[in-house]
This record gives sequence, C-alpha cells and structure tokens, in this order.
Amino acid sequence: MAIIAPFKGLKYNLERLDDISNLTAPPYDVISEEEQEGYYQADPHNVIRLILGKKKTGDTDWDNRYTRSADIYKRWESEEILVRADTPAMYVTSLTYDLGDGLGPRLRWGLIVLVRIEDEDSRVILPHERTFSAHRDDRLKLMRACNAQLSQVFGLYEDPDNSVFKPLKKAIEAPPQISFDFRDGTSHQMWVIRERSILKKVAEAMYDKAIIIADGHHRYETSRNFRNMMRARYGLRPPNRAFEFLMMYLTNMNDVGMTILPSHRLIKRCEPFQLDSFLDSLKPWFEIAAFPSSKSEPSAQAMKLRRMLEEKGHSTSAIGFRCHGDNSFYLFSLKEGVRDEMGEDLHASLKKLDVLVLSRFIFQKSLGFSKEDLDNEEIFHYKSDMGEALSLVDSGDFQMAFLLNPTKMAHVKEVTGNALIMPRKSTYFYPKVLTGLVFNKIDPYEIIEVP
Repeated sequence: MAIIAPFKGLKYNLERLDDISNLTAPPYDVISEEEQEGYYQADPHNVIRLILGKKKTGDTDWDNRYTRSADIYKRWESEEILVRADTPAMYVTSLTYDLGDGLGPRLRWGLIVLVRIEDEDSRVILPHERTFSAHRDDRLKLMRACNAQLSQVFGLYEDPDNSVFKPLKKAIEAPPQISFDFRDGTSHQMWVIRERSILKKVAEAMYDKAIIIADGHHRYETSRNFRNMMRARYGLRPPNRAFEFLMMYLTNMNDVGMTILPSHRLIKRCEPFQLDSFLDSLKPWFEIAAFPSSKSEPSAQAMKLRRMLEEKGHSTSAIGFRCHGDNSFYLFSLKEGVRDEMGEDLHASLKKLDVLVLSRFIFQKSLGFSKEDLDNEEIFHYKSDMGEALSLVDSGDFQMAFLLNPTKMAHVKEVTGNALIMPRKSTYFYPKVLTGLVFNKIDPYEIIEVP
C-alpha cells in the first residue's frame, strides 16, 4: 500500500526574493535550449540553474553541469536563498489553466508529499510508459551531486469520494502561503499543512491506494537507484531513512481538472514516399476520408480537425494525416475486426491504444520503420499542439504529421492494472508540474516520521 509522509520542505526565501514566478520552471525534459536561456535570464536564482545547468566546453568529471548545480545549491542554502522548514508538512497546491477550447478555466488540485519508494514488482507505484537509460543516468548524476530531490514525480491515484482531500478542506479555506501567475498563463497557489491530526488522516486515506506515475518515470527510477546505492552504503536499518522516500505531486485521477493532451507524431523525412501508394497500402485496415485543407486559418483548421478526430474516436481508433505539398487532410478510421492483426505479442488492452494502432499498421507495416526506428528522436518528433504540428508540415520543416486523440484515462488504468507499459509519449498530462515550489533535501541519517 502507498506510504506517504510529510517532510521538511526546502523552499525559496520569499522574504528576500520578490517574485516566485521568475524562480520556477517546468520539468527539465520539456525545456528547449531557447527556453533554458530564457529562464537563465529571468532571475539569477531561477531553478533552471539547479535542474538544467548549462554544458561548457572543457567540462570534466570534477567540473560539469552537475557539480556546478551542486555548488549553486549549497551556496543558496548557506546564503539562505533556500531555507528548510523546522517541522514536517504536506504541501497542497491548486493550478488554474485554460486550454483555449472555449470551455473556460480548469482547476487541478495536487498534494506534494514524500512517498516510500517501492520495488519493481510491488504493484503500489505503477509506471505506464517506457524509459531510457540516458535520461536515468543524467538524473542520477544530478541527485548524487546535490543529495536532493529537486522536482516532483507526478503521480495519480483513484479516489472518486475524494477521501484524501476531505481532511484538508478546512485548512485550504485560509489564504495560501504562495500565490502567483506563471508566464504560460497558469495560476498557482500553495498551502503548507502542518497539523499532525490532518496529516495522519491524509496518510491513512492514501494507504489503500496505488499510484500511477503520470510524469517523471525517469526521476522515479533514478530515486530507486539512488536508494539502492544509499542502502549499500548506510544499510537498511533503522527503517524510514530519508533516502527510502521520494517527493511526489499526487493528484486524484477523478479530479475534474485532469487533462491528457495527445502527442502528435511528426516525421522529418521518410524516403522513398509516394502519397497514392501509401494511401493504397492502408486500405486493408482503415477507412480513408479526404477533406480539403486551408492553410490561411491554421487555428480554425486545427479546431475543425480536432472535432472530426474526437467524433470518429468515440467508435474506433481515428488518426489524422497531413503531408507537405498536399492540400488535403486525411482521416484514417480503423476497420472493425482488424485489431488482431496488430500482432500476437500485444496484450488486448494495448491493442486499444491509438498510438499502437498507428505504430503497428502505419509506421511498421506500411512505412517500413523498425521498432528501433520508433525510438529514434532524429526521425520522430512530438507535439501536443495540433495547430503547431500542422504548421510545421505546411512550412516544410517536417514531411508529415500523424494526429491523434488523447489517450483515455480508462486506458491508462487498464494498461497499468495489467502490469503493462505503453509506448513512450503515449500521454501528455497537462499542465506539467512546476519545479521550484518546494525541494526535498536528503540527509541519510534523517528518519522520516510516517503519520
């Protein structure tokens, strides 16, 4: 069962720093080089210097982006730019955002706590996507250098009665300790909850729940690898040492503010490629419809295409297609009774996923990509914004785009419930959890008190 605990959070000292909106940043793995520079310029104390330091010519084992992050982290502590709480707390957050779909703002609640790290086969903390060793190695180097967890892993739990948040209801009626608007238009608030009776009730409400990792698979696996290293050095006793836990942001998957965006696939170049032959090759599996496409109103076009995909996606797997140099938009609708042709190696729950329909029938069988090619970021690129994906094809930056509906939460639950893993970039939980609200310092001799 999920073991959660309050912790002595390390936070920016807002008595010395004015604007926390200039100190925070999204997770490191969604920040481009251009955005990295923008966060560097935003404030000399922006968290980017910790989570995504710059590489330099001549970096060595003794002087590199990780050692420099650790030096900055230690200096900010000594200068009281970062201050650690005296007593353990749980951190409640609210996040308000607008998708621009005409439905108005949405509100998502989150709880930042420590969660005890589980072994792979425990079925308590469940991954849903594949990870890659290069990313795990990168985060492990940073964690070892800083002895801290700087970003939360984003976790989901099922709670239709909202039992976890019920004990917090009265506490969050008070004004939040932190409130600000971020540069992407989202609004953030955070409450610090220290009352032991409340913390105990929250921990008890979480005890019988499993946690699905929504975002931060690499950071979770890194924390487990770090824990194993620390166990080898410090032993298994006493229990509940700080390195046995990681910092997570937990959200109720039944929250009305939960949003999953699609990850549209773009292909830089696919040679040789002939449009008519490609469309003919899909006819055994898909019904194909072509629609005239306008480049003059990309936002209106994207909205129209999104609605078409959504409508068709209620009854079958639907995939949109746009190719550079062609003035049509194509809608591929999977025919009835052909899912079994995806391969005997796939579990029935995986065959329901649009991303695997796209991968097996179109990328592998029709276009001839290998399974290894599908993980090659030189070939495949990903965008959650349909309008941006279409514009990149129309401009010629990419040869083609395959447009998808968002993966359904029910499918995420079904796949993880069967101990299976989705392909990478199957989901895009939005908005991402900001880094910089609170950090977790790992003292190997500290014992975490579980309520």
